[in-house]
Amino acid sequence: MKLRENRSFVRFWIASTTSSFGTYITTLALQVLVVSNMGGSAVHVGWVSASRWIPYVLLGLIAGVLIDRFHRKTVLVITDMGRGIILTFICLLSITGVISIGWLMFLLVLFGALSLFHDSAYQSFVPQLVPRRLLTRANARLEQSSAVAETSGPAIGGGLVSLIGAPFALLFDALSYLFSGVLMASIKHQPLKKMKTGPLGQQIKEGLRWVYQHQYLRTLALNTHAWFLFHSMTITILVSIVLIELGFDASLLGYILAAAGVGAVAGTSLSPRFGVRFGVGRAMAFSRILYGPAVILMVLAPAVNNADSHYIALLFVVLGQLFYGFAMGIEGPLEMGYRQYVTPSQLQGRMNATLRSINRSAVVIGAPLGGALADGLGFTTALWISITGLTLCGLWFSLSPMRNARIEDDD
Repeated sequence: MKLRENRSFVRFWIASTTSSFGTYITTLALQVLVVSNMGGSAVHVGWVSASRWIPYVLLGLIAGVLIDRFHRKTVLVITDMGRGIILTFICLLSITGVISIGWLMFLLVLFGALSLFHDSAYQSFVPQLVPRRLLTRANARLEQSSAVAETSGPAIGGGLVSLIGAPFALLFDALSYLFSGVLMASIKHQPLKKMKTGPLGQQIKEGLRWVYQHQYLRTLALNTHAWFLFHSMTITILVSIVLIELGFDASLLGYILAAAGVGAVAGTSLSPRFGVRFGVGRAMAFSRILYGPAVILMVLAPAVNNADSHYIALLFVVLGQLFYGFAMGIEGPLEMGYRQYVTPSQLQGRMNATLRSINRSAVVIGAPLGGALADGLGFTTALWISITGLTLCGLWFSLSPMRNARIEDDD
């Protein structure tokens, strides 16, 4: 059966695409809401943004156990509906003028908790919808939609905020989550047998042992944690370089960041072919090696002194972003497909939640670390440090046993 003939997956894909667009609209609308509607500062924007990720750090391992105990479709429906209700509530509080930074952070912590459970169930549900041999292709389709949403979502969000205001833009996203929840509820699939439950701590340990004692997953997990640390440093420093060192305005920054989304669309289109041609491990090794040179292109952008240097600097940064997004597009479906392929159904939730929570913890450390290095050592020096880290991650991955991983070898 081809993916487009799998009605359950098609409905899942449509629901996922709809909520992905809504997510990028919400990110922009919240920032505008804090600054323009609530008169907040950049510090307030930072705290509001961070509040969405706190549950990933605190509850990630517990979420994995709970996901493996319950029907994943039920979790997806409830979390989509819940997020839609929370955004509707934020819209109503904003319109009536009773919203505060504290209340907004509290609601976004709840929103983040629902997103944590949704993301873990989402990644664990795909193997129940498609045969394992089609997992890479299925994840490629999902990643393509996410990349398109990443590229055009902020622009759509900006248009909506300008047209109807930030509170109603959030309401628009709320409707996207509610639509996704209804569509998820209509999916037909074969439920998994209810797993035997045990002490919470024991089940968390089972998930950790699976991830960090598996021949290949161990290297993949540890390397990815390190990659997220240096990736978050890179993005933080890059934004400062573009706005301060190169002197580009915020609108141009949006187009520069969108270039990574364009590269990701191209990468996800080729990802399944790369996996078949070279094997999952070698294809991922290629992508991880590519990150360092991609950022080097950006750091080599010349200082902007005149109109010609402006365009040359822009070309360097955009090309770097394209290659960076291309690498992410290549490895994303392969990594997710491989993780889903080798992990037993009863451990999918714990595997995905473990990796996701620790990866997000690396972001919480890496982003402020990148900012501190930029302030203390200068933007260029800080970016070269992150380049070194990304390059070492690529070399580590390429020289590890993970380079030999192939999906068809794990039958």
